[in-house]
This record gives sequence, C-alpha cells and structure tokens, in this order.
Amino acid sequence: MLWCFLLMLQYPGNSKAQVNPGLCRYALGMQDGTIADEDITASSEWYGSTAARFGRLEKERGDGAWCPVDLLYPDSVEYLQIDLHALTFITLLGTQGRHAYGNGNEFARAYQLDYSRDGRRWITWKDRQGKQIIPGNVNTYDIVLKDLRPPIIARYVRVIPVTEQPSSVCMRVELYGCAWADGLYSYSGPVGQTIGKPGAAVVYLNDSTYDGVQDSRRSQDGLGQLTDGVLGLDDFTQSHEYRVWPGYDYIGWSNETFAGQYVELEFEFDQCRNFSSMKVHCNNLYTKSVKIFHRVECYFKQQLVANWEPESVGVTTVMDDKNPSARFVVVPLGQRLGKAIRCRFYFADRWMLFSEISFQSSVADVGGANPLEHPQPSWREDPSQIPAVLSTPRPNAGLDLGSRPSLSPTLSATSFLSPTLNDTVNNLITLTLAPIDSFPPHTISRPINKVEDSSTSILIGCLVTIILLLLLIIIIILWRQHWKRILEKAPRRILEEDVTMRPSLYNDTIVISNQTQIFQTNPTYERVFPFDLEYQEPARLLRKLPELSQSAEDSVCSGDYAEPDLTKTTPHQGFQSNVPHYAEADIVNLQGVTGNNTYAVPALTVDSLVKMELAVEEVSRHQLHFKEKLGEGQFGEVHLCEAVSLHEFHRPDFLFNTGHRPILVAVKMLRSDATTSARNNFLKEMKIMSRLKDPNIIRLLGVCIRDNPLCMVTEYMENGDLNQFLSQRELENHFTLAKNIPSVSYRCLLHMMTQVSSGMKYLSSLNVVHRDLATRNCLVGNRCTIKIADFGMSRNLYSGDYYRIQGRAVLPIRWMAWESILLGKFTTASDVWAFGVTMWEMFTFCKEQPYSQQSDEQIIENTGEFFRNQGRQVYLSQPTVCPKQIFDLMLSCWSRDIKDRPSFLQIHHLLQQQQFVNAA
Repeated sequence: MLWCFLLMLQYPGNSKAQVNPGLCRYALGMQDGTIADEDITASSEWYGSTAARFGRLEKERGDGAWCPVDLLYPDSVEYLQIDLHALTFITLLGTQGRHAYGNGNEFARAYQLDYSRDGRRWITWKDRQGKQIIPGNVNTYDIVLKDLRPPIIARYVRVIPVTEQPSSVCMRVELYGCAWADGLYSYSGPVGQTIGKPGAAVVYLNDSTYDGVQDSRRSQDGLGQLTDGVLGLDDFTQSHEYRVWPGYDYIGWSNETFAGQYVELEFEFDQCRNFSSMKVHCNNLYTKSVKIFHRVECYFKQQLVANWEPESVGVTTVMDDKNPSARFVVVPLGQRLGKAIRCRFYFADRWMLFSEISFQSSVADVGGANPLEHPQPSWREDPSQIPAVLSTPRPNAGLDLGSRPSLSPTLSATSFLSPTLNDTVNNLITLTLAPIDSFPPHTISRPINKVEDSSTSILIGCLVTIILLLLLIIIIILWRQHWKRILEKAPRRILEEDVTMRPSLYNDTIVISNQTQIFQTNPTYERVFPFDLEYQEPARLLRKLPELSQSAEDSVCSGDYAEPDLTKTTPHQGFQSNVPHYAEADIVNLQGVTGNNTYAVPALTVDSLVKMELAVEEVSRHQLHFKEKLGEGQFGEVHLCEAVSLHEFHRPDFLFNTGHRPILVAVKMLRSDATTSARNNFLKEMKIMSRLKDPNIIRLLGVCIRDNPLCMVTEYMENGDLNQFLSQRELENHFTLAKNIPSVSYRCLLHMMTQVSSGMKYLSSLNVVHRDLATRNCLVGNRCTIKIADFGMSRNLYSGDYYRIQGRAVLPIRWMAWESILLGKFTTASDVWAFGVTMWEMFTFCKEQPYSQQSDEQIIENTGEFFRNQGRQVYLSQPTVCPKQIFDLMLSCWSRDIKDRPSFLQIHHLLQQQQFVNAA
C-alpha cells in the first residue's frame, strides 16, 4: 500500500501534459544534417543532383532541391520521404522552392502529408476542418511554415506536392517537433457519443482526429484527440479557437450504453515499458451530469500476442461536487511492465469525458523481441535537437498542500478542511486508495514479481507509518489554515490563488483569481531619453535626469508600491500608495507593428517626435534583394535581404568596411492595410532606431519612406541569432576538436556575454529599456561578434517562448523580472534580470528553455513567491559548465530588490575582469 501512496505524492494532480505543442517546435534535422542522407528518399528524381538528399531547407547543395523525374500532373503521386527512426511528435512543417542562387524557378504551390508509424499503413493528414491540401510556396526563396493542427505522431513522413495543372516542382523541407516520450503506438475503445438530439443543441463528443479504423461502434489501431496535447476547457460545450463544433476537445460516453458501467480503453506501445503512472485529463462539470471516473482498473501484458495478466492496478478517486473545473487525475501504475495496457474507467455520473491521456514510463530492458510485434526503432539522441524541456516533467520539489493525496483507505484528508481552505485547493484532485475489500480478490494492486509476505508485523508497521503520516498532514493543514486567517486580515494581501493567471475567454483580458482584471493596452514607449549622439555612462546620465531617482524603484522593494511607469495615464480608482499593489498595471504588448519587440522609451511626446529628424537616408528598393521572410506581425513583416551599393551614400562608420560587396540586412516592412496608428508607431520606431549607434547594437542603415510600403533597413549578421548558433554547437574540448564537432570555447562564450553586456550598458545609458533580452534577440557575426536586435518575437520558431493571450504572443515571462509580470514595471533593472537568464541560456548552449520543467502558470506562481519573499522562490539551477563566479553574478541579477541588482556598467566590468583572468 505504501508504494502506491509514495507514487501519488510524486505526481501531483495538476501536473502539465506530457507534450506541450507550443514548446514542441524543434527542428528535427533536415537543415542541420542530423537526419542522414540515407534516411531521406523519394519516389523519383530528375537527376542525381536533384536527389532526395538535397531537399533540405535553406541548403543549396547539388542543384538546390529535390525534384521528381517529370512534370507534375494533377493525378501524379510523387513524394519526398523522411525516416525519423523513432515515433516523433510533429507540430510544424517548413517548405521552400529551388532557388539555386537565383537560377531556380520551381516550387510547390500546395502539398499534402502522408505519415506512418510502422512503414506499412500510411495515413493522409487533414486539418481540424477535414482539409488535406496544404498551401505551399509562392516563390523560390521564401520559407513557408505550416502549423500542423492537429499534430501528427509518426516515424515516417511523406511530403507530396500537388498541382492543378502540369508544372515542374522542386521542394526543400524541414520538420519541427520533439521526441514522442509516451511511446504510445495506438489506442482503441468505443467511439464517442453525442449529447442532445438533432434539431436541438447537440454536443458531439467523438474522436474527430482519430487516424485509425473506425466504425459505428469502435475505434482501433490509431491515435487522435487523446494524444494531441490539447486540454479541454472547463465547459465541455466550448472549444478552443478551431472554428469547430461544441464538444470538439473531448471524447465522451454515457453510462446508459455500457452494461458494466465502465468504459474500456486499450493502449499499445512501441516496445515493452516500465510504467510509473498514467495521467487522464477529465471534465468535471457536475451541473451537467459529467464527473471524473469513480474507479479505474488497469491490466497489462508484455507481448501483444500474450494473454492479459490477471493482476490489476487500480485506484478510487474522491468525488468533487464543488469545483466544476477540468483536471488531471494521476493513476499510479506501480512500475508494472507491459507493451499493452487495458484500463476500465467506471462511471461516477451519467457522463464521463476525457480530453488527454498520457503515460510516464521508461523503456524496459527485456530480451527476445517478438517478430510479430511492432518494430522497435531507436531514436538518435542528439542533445542539440531534443532539449531537456522535452523530457518527462520533473516532479515538484515542494509538496503543495493542495496536491497531497489521502493516506487512509477510508478517510480523505480533505474532510478536515474548512470551506475556506477547500476553496484554495479545490482545483487539485485528491486520490484516495480504495479499501482492499472494495476490489475483487484478483484485482488487488501490487508490484509484479513481488514475493507474498503475510507477516503480521510488517502489515502493522505499514499501517502505523500511514497513520503517523496522516496525523502529520492534519497538523500541517491546521497550521496553514491558522496562518491563512491571519493573512486574510491584511488588505489586498497576495495568497497562493492570487498569483494564478489564466487567459480569459473574453476580449484581451487576463483574469487573476477572479479578483483583479488586467486590461491590455499597447503603449509602445515609456519615457523620453535625451538622444545624445555621444555615449554617456549611466551614472552621469542619471544625474542629468532627476526624474529617474532610485526612490521610485526602491518602492518596489519596500511594500509601498509606486504607480508603474507604464500606467501613469491609466486610472485606477481607490489606489493608495501605502497598500501593497498587485497586478493593477496594464499588461504591455511588447510587439511592434511588424511583429518585432520594440524598445521602450517612456512618455515620448508628440512634440519631441515632430522635432526629431531621421539620422539615416533613403534607400532605393532596387538595392534590396529579398531572400526569406524572418517573421511577421499584425501590420507588417520582417524580411532577410541582400543590400547592394549602400556605399554610394552611407557614411563609412555604418558599413564596417564591407566595401562594395552585398551585405545581409533585415527589412521591416509595413503592409498597405496598416492603420494610421500603426503607421505613426512605425515612423516613431524609425526615428528612435536611427539614434542608436553602438558596435553591439543592430543599427538602422536606411529607410524607404517616399512611397508605400514603408520600410526600415537594419543590419543582419551572417550567422543568424545566438540561440540557433549555440544550440548547434558544444563546449570546445579535446573530443569535439578530435571529431571536428562544431564547438565554442569558454573564452569565446565569455567574450560574447561581455559584448551583450556592453550593448545593454549603452542602452541603459540612454534610459532605453529593451524588455525582451534573450539569445533569440542577439545576432552573431564573424569572430563571434554579437549585436543586440529586437525582432525575435516575430519568428514562429520562438512562439513557445511567449505567454499568450487569445492566441497572440504577449510576454516572455521566463525571462521577465517578477515586478514586470506582477506590476507591468519595465526598467533597466528588469533588463538586468533578463540578462541573467540570457547568460544561463548561453551556458546551457540553448539546449533547454529556462524553467523547462514548469508550465507558464507555475512560472507566474513562482513570481508570487518572489513578491512574498518567504524563501520559497525557485531559481534557475547552475549550468554544468558555468563557473561559480558567473553563477553568483546570475543570482545577483535575480535579486528580489531592484537596488540589489548590479548595473550593466558593473556587469560589463566584472565580465571584462573574467575575460582577463581567463586569458591569463
């Protein structure tokens, strides 16, 4: 019994899903060569120089792409096939035509995807509306990214170009996703049912994306909505923004059609596994006769051709008639071995609805594979391709009261809670072990191969241990309840529930614990800076700007919160400066009109904009040769271009001795349908960017404002952004040098960090707040030259780095200081915090997202711990290759009090010293 209890402690009921489609967007290896040539095949090829192995995104090898043998006709079936060697969760596909340095003129205007998990049965992908044809490219050079909604789980993928009239077609592709850690090969069960009658409001609870075989009664040999990573809403009649029917996110059954009062689901896996737990996301809208399952029994078999083992694993849940929220129920599986699992879920009410099922397991070391079973591919593990963020979520280090399971077979710990405390923890499900006599003798759970021991003394010892633990939990509950009453006496005191943020279903509002609403605005800039062309040290500038005194920032640390800088024009009735201020600041949309992040310059006035002149000249559009689209926003796009002949009118200091050769530039272009406000903001950004001149800041080289569309031309570095640069490399050592593995020395890494701090020192001297400092916003040139940029937010590749409202990128909360999240306060000190996270990224070689084991909601909860300052806040851990002196610098950047964080001047000086010591 004790092993079941310990497993329940390890997996709290509010754990996140196994795969998060928003984060599972890593390139799988077409472009960087991780996918070998022999794993890329095709139905045919025009010449050897257009073979399948040349169909790699952004590569110009051979004749520049894969091209089939003949012209493509509407009834042609030609394909490019990729073998990933393991089941993979694929969320995104990128395509490109044959450019061949300007000599190519072939691309696919549309295509479809076929995929397979075993190489024998092929399935055609279709979107949530049932469409199979995917729009492709419109030219030979732009990359078009297609989000696969729903995602696919497959080992083999075929990209099949389609056309409406005879044409020549060539393609380059890249797949994006992550390893399918579940190992789930298929699930089978009864088809979902409908609530309501035709002619009335009907809720369809069928598995609409299931890719196996379905008839009127049963689904088998496929995967679908239970494995797409999308969790259903609390109200099952609503769905996410897919323009689909009510109930789309759930599969549901009624007890009226099941004589045994249970639904039986079978799960088959790629190979024999050791299972620790199963997570089932259930609906609990009890007001509509829907509840989580009452009991579950799971049976195992280690070979598909074997019989089911008679011993089951089972748990009984505690029914919840107070909280209608959907939730995860975690079922401990006792480290049982199996290649297939059959689970019986017993009804607790008329309806039972599931939206997601995932498994935590490890591959079992068993011999004698059965040739009749599924093939057991081996995934090529490359840490640069599968970051740690994709691994099984780590259990929470601290055990929250709300996730404690009941210890007694007959008594739940929640029965001791007062109604007030129950309101705090009612979002978490408490599992209670069922009484032993409530199961038939053959279903009593126990570890496999466990020797039966009927010793009375051992049984008594286990029971005494459980009783003592139960008493300890009761004491903790009463103690927390006592302190909660004390805390409630303080006005507007932040409790655990206050720091739980979730997207609202209405407009652009974030609801915080149903108490405080944060309305989104878009103040692009914050406060004017002097725009002196000469560099100024921060200390000198602060003496010139008394309004930037430390007293306002100190108030954040003392409990008397000043009104945040970004909300001085926003009325908040009843605000008192001596009352702790929480989350009444407007959440700032950091995006500019072209989708890039915008530098913050507080309270820039119209008069100052009118008087401000552009410090750059007009660029002819004929000098810009477009290469690819980097990203886009609501009113504009960011393109990568080659610029020629800029030396004819630009000053030499802008061109960095490039001579007459073309240089890479990023072009921010405003679309013709942009609003007047967007146009004004675009011009405003031009004028501010034209004043930023530092070796480590991307410069504005020119503009196109004589006619539409308006354009800004900025520098771009040939090695791309720092995140991609480092993620494809390792720390230099004897092994990497001997094997010729791309690597970066520690000295070079330190040099790049110093450059980032130098660029931020320049921005802080002008009182410019970046607000989105991260490796994705740093560009890399030759000899590890670094320049800070601002358009990482516009790229689909990094959409998972931003916390979203209504599907729109808003805040990079994993890089943000606590006062920026809770107060909307962005300052140079909050940039210092982000710099600490950026250093952490660099020392992990961008193989892992910051706080990868935590969900966005847990990040915000941790922010609340910084506010309370009771020593429970969680910091990023020290990277393996990071020296103690540098990690101490990171920790100082994450100081709770603004005054305790170092300035960029101090950071730059310290990093220079480290460079000197390392060189010596």
